[in-house]
Amino acid sequence: MLTAMWTSALIGCVCGLLSGFVTLKGWSLMGDALSHAVVPGVTIAYLAGLPFAVGAFASGLLAAGAMAFVKVKTPVREDAVIGIVFTAFFALGLVLISIFPSRVDLRTIVLGNILGIAPGDVLQLAIVSVLCLVVIALKWRDLMLFCFDSSHARALGMPVMWLHVMLLLLLSATAVAALQAVGACLVVAMLVIPGATAYLLTDRFGSMLIIGATFGTVTAFLGAYASYYVNGQTGGCIVSLQAVLFAFALVFAPKHGLIATRRARI
Repeated sequence: MLTAMWTSALIGCVCGLLSGFVTLKGWSLMGDALSHAVVPGVTIAYLAGLPFAVGAFASGLLAAGAMAFVKVKTPVREDAVIGIVFTAFFALGLVLISIFPSRVDLRTIVLGNILGIAPGDVLQLAIVSVLCLVVIALKWRDLMLFCFDSSHARALGMPVMWLHVMLLLLLSATAVAALQAVGACLVVAMLVIPGATAYLLTDRFGSMLIIGATFGTVTAFLGAYASYYVNGQTGGCIVSLQAVLFAFALVFAPKHGLIATRRARI
């Protein structure tokens, strides 16, 4: 239980930080796509006896590459491309699981199982999380400008394509890290809700990152702690807590909340 709590907090911190960039860039659907696209990679990794992080990361990168290829080569809108690719990957994962049901637990992949995480998986999760935190700490200003206005970043001579790839890599790695805690279905919530909540509470991006990371860390820790007492699914408890706090921010945020907005109109 203690392992589940601190690993959930670490995942929540990474997701909270990255959710600021996802919110600013408008990539909520991309986070959903990558979180589902890792399912076939996880399944193949389990069947091959490899660490699940290896298969999930490779599958996420392949999905991101497929989205970029279809977007460039066809006139199909980006949201349609994302929907097609991530549902195709998720469907492939379900087919593989149905073919080898005794080897892979669908419930663990889709819903997560942080309470049953093995020591080796904890180490993988910690390494992935720390690497993501280091990259964000070193490149957050460049990523901020890219997410805010990629055209301006290109005009300044910044490597926009590499920043795009870097953000996709961070999303894929974070989806891998969070998969064990909340499962493929709820990863997108941890990549969106903290950033969206912070967006309501501040107009400064630096503060948004701090608030999002704190929000993700605290809610993940408390959600894992609460799941023990309510005997509920850990990922569901974490995301439910995040959703409740987002609702409070939506109503009571000092500047962008519903009450504040209504007062400003009067």
